[in-house]
Parts: sequence; structure tokens; C-alpha cells
Amino acid sequence: MTVVPHRWRFFRAGGFDQVQIETPADLAALARLDQKLWAALACPVADLEFDRRTLEYIDIDHDGRIRAPELIAAVDWALARLEDPGVLFRREPLPLAALRDDEAGRLLAAAARHLLAIVGRSGDTQLSVADTDDLKRLFPPHEANGDGLVPATFASDESVKTVIADIIAVLGADTDRSTEPAISEEKIREFFAQAEAVHAWQQRGRESALQPFGESTPAALAAIAALRDKIDDYFHRVALAAFDSRAGALMNGDEAELVKLAAKNLANVAETAGLPLADIRHGETLPLLRGVNPAWAAAIATFRDTVLTPLLGERDTLTRENWRAIVEKCAPCVAWQAEKPALAILEKLAPERIEWLAASDSQEALLALVAADRAVAAEADSLLDLDKLLRFQRNLVPLLNNFIAFRDFYARKDKAVFQAGTLFIDGKSCDLVVRVGKVDDHARLAGPSGSFLLYCECVRRTPDATGTRERMNVVAAVTAGDEGSLMVGRNGVFYDREGRDWDAQVVKMVQNAISVREAFWLPYRRIGRMISDQVQKFAASRDQAVTEQSSGLVAKGADQAVAGATTPPAPAAAAKPPFDIARFAGIFAALGLAIGALGTVLAAVAGGFLSLKWWQMPLSLLGVMLLLSGPAMVLAWFKLRRRNLAPILDANGWAVNTQARISIGFGTELTRIAELPEGAERSLRDPYAPKAPLWPWLLLVAVGLALWWAWRRGMIAL
Repeated sequence: MTVVPHRWRFFRAGGFDQVQIETPADLAALARLDQKLWAALACPVADLEFDRRTLEYIDIDHDGRIRAPELIAAVDWALARLEDPGVLFRREPLPLAALRDDEAGRLLAAAARHLLAIVGRSGDTQLSVADTDDLKRLFPPHEANGDGLVPATFASDESVKTVIADIIAVLGADTDRSTEPAISEEKIREFFAQAEAVHAWQQRGRESALQPFGESTPAALAAIAALRDKIDDYFHRVALAAFDSRAGALMNGDEAELVKLAAKNLANVAETAGLPLADIRHGETLPLLRGVNPAWAAAIATFRDTVLTPLLGERDTLTRENWRAIVEKCAPCVAWQAEKPALAILEKLAPERIEWLAASDSQEALLALVAADRAVAAEADSLLDLDKLLRFQRNLVPLLNNFIAFRDFYARKDKAVFQAGTLFIDGKSCDLVVRVGKVDDHARLAGPSGSFLLYCECVRRTPDATGTRERMNVVAAVTAGDEGSLMVGRNGVFYDREGRDWDAQVVKMVQNAISVREAFWLPYRRIGRMISDQVQKFAASRDQAVTEQSSGLVAKGADQAVAGATTPPAPAAAAKPPFDIARFAGIFAALGLAIGALGTVLAAVAGGFLSLKWWQMPLSLLGVMLLLSGPAMVLAWFKLRRRNLAPILDANGWAVNTQARISIGFGTELTRIAELPEGAERSLRDPYAPKAPLWPWLLLVAVGLALWWAWRRGMIAL
């Protein structure tokens, strides 16, 4: 059977052909459309101004990205369940009659009738996305919902609810379809496996061999652990001193360290904690009462009372043999402690609670709740499929027009899914605004877009009682007007798609050409800026010179007043050499030649200009202006023709499949300049404006008189 090729329709925008999705036949043939003609092949789920639940339904593998095969699968899924696919192009409630009369359609119809009963419209025949927005209404937390997750509200026994809380505290929570925190079968089994492992370890610890001190064993082991390193250190120092007599004095502590301690306030005994427990001259017998390091006196007293006395009786010293006997006696218990399971349950729950959990039948009760919840999976999944279909009916075609084509972006009727809102700054409104994550990373990738980019940090205070601040980063493309006063630190206001206002501050700029008009005035601004800078530098240097001269005179006068009569008269200053006119004659001559040459050039220019006919004069002025501004304008024109949307989106995780140009004309639509409303009245008189100087008018009159005089003399032919 020969497949008749589908007849596609395309429109031209942004410098490339974009497919038009207008009919159910276009949707049915979408899988056969060459993906080289798609505007994009992938996009992130995050940072899109689009219904998040719709995007999650399309993201089959839940990797946070939507790709072309997933979008095609979503279209095919929707078409397979609709008798009338035309409803996908209508932004209105979904009639139940549009569902197919097959098994999948009948399940959806049953779910729709159940949903209508839930929302109190049993006799209605149509549904909308608003009916499924609140999942808690579809899936009450105290009822089974088929996802295999158990929230605490689903249990009727209070002890079981407490166990659910314990599992969430130890292993964290999953999110139930009712949006409540819940637990899964995997977490139930893992939790009780941990409880049983800990319980078995605790039971083995009750053996007599592991209780050398009876009920006081934990305290005794803690006392040994607190001193074990220091006691071993002491006996090692004694052994080293016996090995080499030169080590005897050194093993008691470095003399320089003792000198430092002597200069400190030793009321804080911790300062001496690094020194040995006792003087090593005691040898193989460690004192436990006198001659003990003060920093360890309390720990030694506890060790003597809880360990040494119960095992060996009252003693004031500890020998190496005594210490070895204690270590050997406690070795099995220490080994048992080292086998303590490194499990999260031990960090969150008391040992008594863990022992109760291991002995209870709570695991079986929780698994029974999981089974009861899964028993209604088919009915619950049908409700989710209904929610999925309702969202596809409203959002699928608009998403296609922002993915396969950038129709919404270029048509300018609705904002594209990647447009976050509008930024108002410096008398401009920028519509091409995209949410970004890390500013520097995005700027590095978005630079080739050729657009003038403003990266802004946006902040707003939440309306709730907490008063916390929300933050996000956006990038705005300035595509018309001029740079003006834009700079890092400049403030503006950002309005998101919901109309909420954010304080926006520029934190980074990527500077590129903005408009041809800006390029025309650029040379004159540079000349004006250069003249202004030079004048300011000259004025600053003269001001500094006058200040230094005045300061010098004042200081000199003060010195002379202080010196007074005690200072002998200064010797007569050396006579200044006479003015050498021969030396400066060459300089005067050179200046005269330069002024003369300049005057000659100006006279030649003026003469040539005055020799033109009257209608040639404005053309010559226009030619000079084009000579100055032309190169900058041509360069800006070429740069503006290369402006490209793709790098801005690619830097945000998109896989744009084309150039998506931003032409000069389209740029004026994306960035609007402040203009007075149509029909508005304006008074040009500004009472605070600086008064215009008189000399430009005098110069204009003088030029006019000179032109009239030249015409009367026959020097200008009109």
C-alpha cells in the first residue's frame, strides 16, 4: 500500500522555514516530518513558562528534558484516545463525546464520570484542566490512590502512623498522588531490615563475655576510650627513655613548649592537654593521684573508679601489666562496639524504639496498606490519564508551536514558552527575557548571539507573613535604541508572566551593536567624549598646579614666620640668566609656521566650501557626515543581521536546530523605546533648562553675513 505524502505548509520567519501545525492531519504526520526542519530538538523542563505537569507527562524518562521522540509519543498518545482530534486545536472544555469508543476510551469515560461526581457535576458532559488542578480533591490522602505509596493519613492505627513518621525521619519521604509525604514498599523493607540488623547487634551485646563490668560496662568502656591513647603514649615514652638515655628529658615535653605555657594563664587546664599524662621518671608505674597532668586528672579519676577498682581493687598506680590485663579483658567488647552497624536508623531513633520495632508486626501492617493502595491502581491511573489528556488538549499544540516552530515568538501574539516576562530599564521595555541559572556560564555560551545582553538579578518579597525574598536570574536582549545609561549596577523592574513585579539589577553585560541609529551617532559621541575628557584633564591639572603652588607659598610663609630673627638672612639668590631670544626664535618660527599652515588649510576648506553652489553645500555636509558615520553604520548593519536567538537558548539547555535570526525590524518589536502617547500634548518650555549660550547664534549670523558678502563679490555662484 502506497503512503500518500502529507502536504505540509511552511511560513518564513527568522530567516528559516517553519512548519505550520494547523490540522489533525499535521499531527498524525508529525513522526514523518524530517527533524532537520524542526526549530528545536530538545529543551529543558525547568525555566519554561509552561504548565509543569504537562511537561512532566511528556518527559517519559523523567530526565528533566523533552526530546523530539517524547513529543511525538505524546501526540500519538493523544490521537489514539480521541474520536475528534480537532479538539486539540480548540481552547475550550473537552466534551466526553470526543473520546474514542474503545477500551482506553471507555476507561477514560468512566474516570470522567467519577471525576464529575467528585466535583459535584454528575450531569455534566465536559471537563477542563481546572477540574483536575487540585490532586488532593482527586486523590484524598485518607483514601487509596493506586500509586503504592502510603501517607500517614491512610493508616487508621495510631501506632502505624507513628511508624510511618519514623520511616520518613530515617529514610525521607516520597510524594503521594495526594501531594502528601508518604513511604514506599522499598523504604518499608529497608527500614525494617535496618531495625533487625541493629536489634541483632544489640542482642549479641547482652552476652556475658561482652559485659565485663556488668551494667556499668558502657561507662567503663567510655572511660577506657577517653584515656587509651594517652596511657599508650605514656608507656611508649617510658620504653623509649629506657632505650636511649638522651630521650629521657625530651619525652617529658619540649622545653620551648613549657616556656610558652609559663607565659599563659593556666587556669584553663586544657592548655597542657598535649603533654604526657605524668613524668616518665615514674617508669612502668603510672601514678593516678599525684603527679598527674591536670588536663587529664578528671578522666583518670573516672577511669580509676569505673574500671581499675572493680577489676583490681583500690590502687593509686597503674602498671604496664595492669593496663594490658584491662585491655585484654575489654577486647571482645571493644570488637563488638567496632561492629556497630553504620545505619541511619541509629542516628534518628533510640535503641529501645528500634528494639520495639524489630519485635512488632508493623512491617506486615504497612505492607498490607501498600497492597490495599495498589488494588485501585487501574481506576486511579485512569484518573491520571484523564488529567494527562485534558492537559494535552489545552497545551500540546501550543507547545508544538514553541518547539517544532517558533511561531509564538515570531508572530508576537503570545509570548513564547522561553520568554519569562518584560524588563523595564533606561526608558526601554525588553520582551526577549529568559530565565538563567549561573550568569557567567550562560554569558560564556550566549556571546555568539550577537545581541546586547543584560544579565539581571531579580528579587521580590513574598506576600506571605514570612517576608522571605525570592530570587532569580534573567537575561534580557536589548535589540533597539541605544546603550544610553545602561551599566552594571543599573536598576530596573521586571514583570513576570503572572504580572508580579521584581526588583532587577544589572550584574553583567555582553556588549554588542544595538541599532544602526546608535552606530550613526557613535563617532560624534566618541569625539565629544574625547574633547570632554581632555578638557577635564586640563582643568584638573591646572587646579592641582594652583593648589600645590598655593600650598607651597603658605608653607613657605609659615616657615619664615617661625624662623623670624633667629634665622640668618638667606644668601642672595643667583641671578636668573637673561632671556635667550636666539634660543626661542626657532620655537616661535615653528609655531608661526604651524598656525599659518593650519590657517591655510582652513582657508582652503572654507574657500572650497564657499565656491560650491548653494544646493551643493548641504550635500557636501551630508557627505562628510557619511564619511564619519558610514563605516560604523555598515559594520553595525552586518553585525545586526547576524543576531541569533539560538545561542541564548542553547546556553539554557535547548538544542535549537536552526539560526532563528533577529532582524533589525523584528528587534524594534522586541525592544520598545519610550514614546509619548498618540494625541498627547507637550510643552517644550522647561523652566529649569540651562539657558542657551549666545555665541552659536552670533556665529551663525557671522557665517550668513560672510556668505552674503562672498555672493555680492561674485565669489559664490547661485
